[in-house]
Amino acid sequence: MENKDFDVVVVGAGHNGLTCAGYLAAAGHSVKVVERRHVVGGAAVTEEIHPGFRCSIASFVVGMLEPKVIEDLELRKYGFEIISRSAGAFAPQIDGPGFLMPRTVEASVAAIREFSPRDADQYAAFDAEITKVAGAVKQMVLETPPNLGGGVRDALRALTIGNRMRKLDNAATQALINQFTMSIGHYLDNWFESDILKGMLAFPALTGVFLSPYATGTAYGLLHHAWGMTSGKQGKWDYARGGMGSITQAMARSAEARGVDIQLNAGVKEVLVEEGVARGVVLEDGSTIRARAVVSNLNPKLLFTRLVDPEYQPAAFHKRMQTWRCGSGSFRMNVALSELPDFLCRPGTNQQEHHTCSTFICPSLQYCEDAYLSASRDGWSAKPIINMSIPSTVDDSLAPAGAHIATLFCQHFDPNLPNGKSWDDVKEEVADHVIDTVNSYAPNFKKSVIARQILTPLDLEREFSLTDGDIFHGAQHLDQIFSLRPAAGYADYRTPIKNLYMCGAGTHPGGGVSGAPGHNAAHEMLRDFKSRKLA
Repeated sequence: MENKDFDVVVVGAGHNGLTCAGYLAAAGHSVKVVERRHVVGGAAVTEEIHPGFRCSIASFVVGMLEPKVIEDLELRKYGFEIISRSAGAFAPQIDGPGFLMPRTVEASVAAIREFSPRDADQYAAFDAEITKVAGAVKQMVLETPPNLGGGVRDALRALTIGNRMRKLDNAATQALINQFTMSIGHYLDNWFESDILKGMLAFPALTGVFLSPYATGTAYGLLHHAWGMTSGKQGKWDYARGGMGSITQAMARSAEARGVDIQLNAGVKEVLVEEGVARGVVLEDGSTIRARAVVSNLNPKLLFTRLVDPEYQPAAFHKRMQTWRCGSGSFRMNVALSELPDFLCRPGTNQQEHHTCSTFICPSLQYCEDAYLSASRDGWSAKPIINMSIPSTVDDSLAPAGAHIATLFCQHFDPNLPNGKSWDDVKEEVADHVIDTVNSYAPNFKKSVIARQILTPLDLEREFSLTDGDIFHGAQHLDQIFSLRPAAGYADYRTPIKNLYMCGAGTHPGGGVSGAPGHNAAHEMLRDFKSRKLA
């Protein structure tokens, strides 16, 4: 069976696919989006895990969604709303007072001074350095990187970036280089002395990164998570009312209002290539959708090793895709709770400020190192790194009155277990281990769990097409970012196959719910439509 022709078919209704579709439709093109799952959103979805309990299933907080994307797609008109969190982050302790990080620099300095005057004196300068470098990088987020060895346009792009960087003074230039190349461990050791502060600050850098905190390049993760300005404040993270799915539902409504045709339960079997040109897709049910162009929201490795015949790929490019490094070491749980956690360091199940923000069980850099080493050896961390958020404390649409929903994002968990083990065989055991870890900080936690949803790295791959459970569609290491994402010569959202494009997190600027890859890919496609390069 063959459907009617479209200008563009988008593979995958994740947030970047929907963003790309929205921009293309706004420019007057006919767009078809096909999605394998029963709902749009990819990993940014809100679903019920137990009667009356709804939560963000995979992604969990919003902070990187581009303000330009929000405005251009009119997402607020279609239901997107941010709920601000009063505190920044909470680091509990078993045998100490814990630490609640405020949201302003001034208040944070005062809070840090209570346990380390030296670190308090350093913190404002640290924050200023991160903010300045993130501000410089921010200018490149909604721009196409120059292709290495490219033509005049690429040379001009590189020149523009060079001129911007030239405006940084020596200190800022050194800081930028440090944040791209150093380990997060060494970077934080250069600034601070207190374990609890360094552990908390290390978490963003280790999110979706299956590496030691002392691995070269891990400091980049801190920078990557600092350039977001969704709420108008750089580097601040909040909740989306109704969960992360409210973002993609708003994107879908916006796209449909512009004429986009979205088809669910429509997995793609292959990209249709005729004489070296992408001409549409063949669905798993055998039907064909023809289009002038195809744009993929999938992990590049998945796209080019499963959906595109190697015959159409240059040998070096195909090898790059085969060896594209994936596996973010992430394990996800969502739990329905009868009551709030009663932390040893901050007693009480009555709602308090620390319940409303993210809780980081990440008490030191050594803890992070041990978590990585044990996972590398045994498959999962003896003492896992955990980020727990309880959005129902500020959004009463997610759980029944008096009850709550919590998301637990955990590191480190090897997608490939040793000794031939399968994640299906150990998932319940590992989930118990995660619950027990939280319970050691809040002894009522285990008994408060009404229901739980477990997403191992294997589950993340099967359910959301995240290859090896990689939440970023590929490791964000120095050789897999910017002009090398996903490959030299193909950082401009185009591919070796004519009329086949990429718009997912495997392209610049990488992972996170930003919409930036979708925005950038759409603009490159519109350039090709205008110049008639799309045959």
